[in-house]
Amino acid sequence: MEVSSLPLSPTHRGKLISAGYTTILSLASVSPHHLARDLNVTHDEAIAILNVALKNDKSGESNPTRSIVTGAQNAWDMLREEDMLRRITTSCGDLDNILGGGISCKEVTEIGGVPGIGKTQLGIQLAVNVQIPVAYGGLGGKAVYIDTEGSFMVERVYQIAEACIANIMENHVLPRKDNQVCQETMQCNSFLENIFYFRICSYTEQIAVINYLDMFIEEHKDVKIVIIDSVTFHFRQDFDDLAQRTRVLSTMALKLMKIAKKFGLAVVLLNQVTNKVVEGSFQLSLALGDSWSHACTNRVILYWNGNERYAFIDKSPSLRSASAPYSVTGRGIRDSTSQCKRTRMM
Repeated sequence: MEVSSLPLSPTHRGKLISAGYTTILSLASVSPHHLARDLNVTHDEAIAILNVALKNDKSGESNPTRSIVTGAQNAWDMLREEDMLRRITTSCGDLDNILGGGISCKEVTEIGGVPGIGKTQLGIQLAVNVQIPVAYGGLGGKAVYIDTEGSFMVERVYQIAEACIANIMENHVLPRKDNQVCQETMQCNSFLENIFYFRICSYTEQIAVINYLDMFIEEHKDVKIVIIDSVTFHFRQDFDDLAQRTRVLSTMALKLMKIAKKFGLAVVLLNQVTNKVVEGSFQLSLALGDSWSHACTNRVILYWNGNERYAFIDKSPSLRSASAPYSVTGRGIRDSTSQCKRTRMM
């Protein structure tokens, strides 16, 4: 089948033919990354083009050489895609540094710590920072905030958004035309409108919302982060059957991982702490135990060191174990105010 007959826009058909992709068979083994590069389109557009080609391919039965298994990707393309991934700043330079530039998209990051350490503050900060326009180094996206504890305060969101806008205006200089466009969109009410808030009162509601998330994000394609605060709250209180709880949590974790990969967004799970008995003594541990740690790509633990807050990378396939100080201020998450800041590599 010819590419010219595919139900694509004339622009995309023209780009395909110009790049040498004249038949659907020529698209059979190309990766989204290579197609995006060859056509000079976005990664999402390349995926959409390949999906259209797959749906309209009628040659599968008559082509015995065609691979039965599709969707393979080579490691080089995967590395290139990781290098191109955008990250969401935490507004703390030291914390961004140990995170490789911020919270990564396409990954699930768990952030846990004791009450009062700043988990919700960090969640709100990320929901605001994901909206920083691309022209200012941000993603220009929207956020989904799933609140299971009732700790989300809209007045605090407004305060952090106001500080974020002021910080951008103070530290960035753009050409007059671009600056005018960005200033028109960077208003506190716009930041609040771009945070989709779900108040969850039971684990059944939480499961239902997460199962519905992919359809919701299909309708709101600019969503670049999903925050659950906290992911374990209802599962700690409402479950008597621990085996069933494990199965439900595993299914939920798998769903969140698929959403992160499919839509290229960041999933941030805020978690509580509990007591764990180790060699006869009690130690603080993140809720649901070590088995739950496999549900995330990265795990960050927030803790007190004297009177100062620290973040520690406890688990990550790509980041070194490290700790860095941060502060919770009236303006949101910021660099530590200590006079002797030091990032410690473990």
